[in-house]
Amino acid sequence: MLLRREKDTVELTHERRIMRRFDMRLPAAVRVAGGQMDEFLTETQNVSARGVFFYLDRPVEEGSRVEVTMTFPPHVTLTDPVRVRFTARVIRVEQPLPSARIGIAAVIEEYEFLRSTGAAEGFPQMQNQWKTSN
Repeated sequence: MLLRREKDTVELTHERRIMRRFDMRLPAAVRVAGGQMDEFLTETQNVSARGVFFYLDRPVEEGSRVEVTMTFPPHVTLTDPVRVRFTARVIRVEQPLPSARIGIAAVIEEYEFLRSTGAAEGFPQMQNQWKTSN
Protein backbone atom coordinates (compact mmCIF):
# COMPACT_ATOMS: atom_id res chain seq x y z
CA MET A 1 0.00 0.00 0.00
CA LEU A 2 2.81 2.40 0.82
CA LEU A 3 4.38 1.81 -2.58
CA ARG A 4 1.11 2.65 -4.24
CA ARG A 5 0.85 5.95 -2.34
CA GLU A 6 4.40 6.87 -3.37
CA LYS A 7 3.50 6.11 -6.97
CA ASP A 8 0.36 8.28 -6.70
CA THR A 9 2.41 11.12 -5.25
CA VAL A 10 4.86 10.92 -8.13
CA GLU A 11 1.99 11.00 -10.62
CA LEU A 12 0.51 14.09 -8.98
CA THR A 13 3.76 16.03 -9.33
CA HIS A 14 4.32 14.93 -12.93
CA GLU A 15 4.83 17.82 -15.37
CA ARG A 16 1.50 18.56 -17.12
CA ARG A 17 2.83 20.85 -19.84
CA ILE A 18 2.68 19.45 -23.34
CA MET A 19 4.42 22.28 -25.17
CA ARG A 20 7.98 23.33 -24.51
CA ARG A 21 8.44 26.65 -22.71
CA PHE A 22 11.06 29.11 -23.86
CA ASP A 23 12.65 31.56 -21.44
CA MET A 24 12.07 34.77 -23.37
CA ARG A 25 12.14 38.15 -21.75
CA LEU A 26 10.29 40.19 -24.32
CA PRO A 27 8.46 43.50 -23.90
CA ALA A 28 4.69 43.06 -23.87
CA ALA A 29 1.61 45.24 -23.52
CA VAL A 30 -1.19 43.70 -21.44
CA ARG A 31 -4.84 44.72 -21.19
CA VAL A 32 -7.16 43.10 -18.67
CA ALA A 33 -10.64 42.49 -20.08
CA GLY A 34 -13.65 43.65 -18.10
CA GLY A 35 -11.78 46.49 -16.45
CA GLN A 36 -10.86 49.93 -17.67
CA MET A 37 -8.81 48.25 -20.41
CA ASP A 38 -5.73 50.20 -19.36
CA GLU A 39 -2.58 48.98 -21.04
CA PHE A 40 0.26 47.83 -18.81
CA LEU A 41 3.80 47.44 -20.07
CA THR A 42 5.61 44.39 -18.79
CA GLU A 43 8.07 41.72 -19.82
CA THR A 44 7.41 38.04 -20.45
CA GLN A 45 9.37 35.48 -18.46
CA ASN A 46 8.57 32.51 -20.66
CA VAL A 47 6.41 31.72 -23.67
CA SER A 48 5.12 28.52 -25.27
CA ALA A 49 2.74 27.81 -28.13
CA ARG A 50 -0.08 27.53 -25.59
CA GLY A 51 0.80 29.94 -22.82
CA VAL A 52 2.73 32.85 -21.39
CA PHE A 53 4.06 33.91 -17.99
CA PHE A 54 4.63 37.56 -17.11
CA TYR A 55 4.58 39.94 -14.15
CA LEU A 56 2.24 42.83 -13.36
CA ASP A 57 2.25 45.31 -10.53
CA ARG A 58 -1.45 44.76 -9.81
CA PRO A 59 -3.56 41.69 -9.04
CA VAL A 60 -5.57 39.87 -11.70
CA GLU A 61 -8.13 37.22 -10.81
CA GLU A 62 -7.78 33.64 -12.02
CA GLY A 63 -10.16 33.11 -14.92
CA SER A 64 -9.77 36.70 -16.13
CA ARG A 65 -9.16 37.29 -19.81
CA VAL A 66 -6.17 39.31 -20.89
CA GLU A 67 -5.06 40.66 -24.24
CA VAL A 68 -1.30 40.57 -24.78
CA THR A 69 0.55 42.23 -27.64
CA MET A 70 4.21 41.49 -28.17
CA THR A 71 6.81 41.48 -30.90
CA PHE A 72 9.11 38.54 -31.50
CA PRO A 73 12.46 40.05 -32.55
CA PRO A 74 14.57 38.93 -35.52
CA HIS A 75 16.86 36.74 -33.40
CA VAL A 76 13.80 34.65 -32.47
CA THR A 77 11.99 34.62 -35.84
CA LEU A 78 15.18 34.43 -37.93
CA THR A 79 13.55 36.98 -40.24
CA ASP A 80 11.77 40.31 -39.68
CA PRO A 81 10.14 41.10 -36.31
CA VAL A 82 6.75 39.42 -35.92
CA ARG A 83 4.07 41.23 -33.95
CA VAL A 84 1.39 39.07 -32.32
CA ARG A 85 -1.73 39.85 -30.29
CA PHE A 86 -3.45 37.12 -28.36
CA THR A 87 -6.22 36.67 -25.87
CA ALA A 88 -5.52 34.41 -22.95
CA ARG A 89 -7.19 33.20 -19.77
CA VAL A 90 -5.36 33.58 -16.46
CA ILE A 91 -4.87 30.14 -14.92
CA ARG A 92 -2.47 30.95 -12.08
CA VAL A 93 -1.59 34.01 -10.03
CA GLU A 94 1.58 33.91 -7.94
CA GLN A 95 1.27 36.18 -4.93
CA PRO A 96 4.46 38.11 -4.36
CA LEU A 97 6.48 39.01 -1.34
CA PRO A 98 5.66 42.52 -0.12
CA SER A 99 6.44 45.17 -2.74
CA ALA A 100 7.14 42.61 -5.47
CA ARG A 101 5.33 42.16 -8.76
CA ILE A 102 2.60 39.53 -9.24
CA GLY A 103 3.29 36.54 -11.50
CA ILE A 104 0.59 35.73 -14.04
CA ALA A 105 0.35 32.45 -15.96
CA ALA A 106 -2.15 32.46 -18.81
CA VAL A 107 -3.23 29.94 -21.43
CA ILE A 108 -3.51 31.34 -24.96
CA GLU A 109 -6.98 30.92 -26.46
CA GLU A 110 -6.80 32.98 -29.67
CA TYR A 111 -4.06 34.81 -31.49
CA GLU A 112 -3.52 36.93 -34.55
CA PHE A 113 -0.49 38.15 -36.40
CA LEU A 114 -0.55 41.89 -36.78
CA ARG A 115 0.53 43.69 -39.92
CA SER A 116 4.26 43.90 -40.08
CA THR A 117 4.16 47.50 -41.25
CA GLY A 118 5.60 49.50 -38.40
CA ALA A 119 6.36 46.45 -36.25
CA ALA A 120 10.07 47.05 -36.54
CA GLU A 121 9.52 50.65 -35.48
CA GLY A 122 7.31 49.77 -32.50
CA PHE A 123 9.61 47.17 -31.01
CA PRO A 124 12.49 49.52 -30.08
CA GLN A 125 10.01 52.05 -28.65
CA MET A 126 8.46 49.36 -26.49
CA GLN A 127 11.92 48.24 -25.34
CA ASN A 128 12.87 51.80 -24.43
CA GLN A 129 9.62 52.29 -22.48
CA TRP A 130 10.31 49.08 -20.59
CA LYS A 131 13.89 50.10 -19.74
CA THR A 132 12.87 53.54 -18.49
CA SER A 133 10.02 52.17 -16.36
CA ASN A 134 12.33 49.82 -14.43
